[in-house]
Amino acid sequence: MRSTLLYLAEHGLGLVSQSPRRAEILRAAGIPFRVIRSRETDETSDAADIPGRAIEIAGKKCAGAIVSDDDPAILVGADTMVVRDGEVLGKPRDEEEARRMLTSLSGRWHEVVTGVAVRDRLRDLRRTACEITRVSFRDLDAGEIEDYIATEEPWDKAGAYGIQGRAGLFVDRVEGCYWNVVGLPVVRLGDLIRQVLTAESV
Repeated sequence: MRSTLLYLAEHGLGLVSQSPRRAEILRAAGIPFRVIRSRETDETSDAADIPGRAIEIAGKKCAGAIVSDDDPAILVGADTMVVRDGEVLGKPRDEEEARRMLTSLSGRWHEVVTGVAVRDRLRDLRRTACEITRVSFRDLDAGEIEDYIATEEPWDKAGAYGIQGRAGLFVDRVEGCYWNVVGLPVVRLGDLIRQVLTAESV
């Protein structure tokens, strides 16, 4: 079996996501990819826990990929959730919601949970996993929160912040994979791709 890096260098992968952050992570890792559109995904889940829900939604995104014959065989879907005290914080709909989220994260720990799904569409093989990273915010004052909201960074981000942007100044500790907080845990992704490439077709 050829190495995962060599396979990806030759064939690339299909990123079933419109997230610019996930695309930036793959570019930084030197992984060739093509952005693949997906059918509208039902993001409800019957999973009993949040990691299971993230995995299920990532799998749905991957399964709904709209592909053509010349698209890469290996497809990747992901779903990231910010969780504080068991509550999932999605993307803020307005300034007030962003303000509430950031205030609730101030001076506290929270978790970033990403479900990842990898699918070999030619052999119909799938592997999934979940990455969890703990993040601590320092205490934020009201002025800092207002200034951050004014940058418009919070709008398309779960939990109303991006660690790779100005909100990096808010984070005083990270336990686990930093790239997971950005949006895609690359080590976990590499493990799943290796599993798919070395798996026997059923």
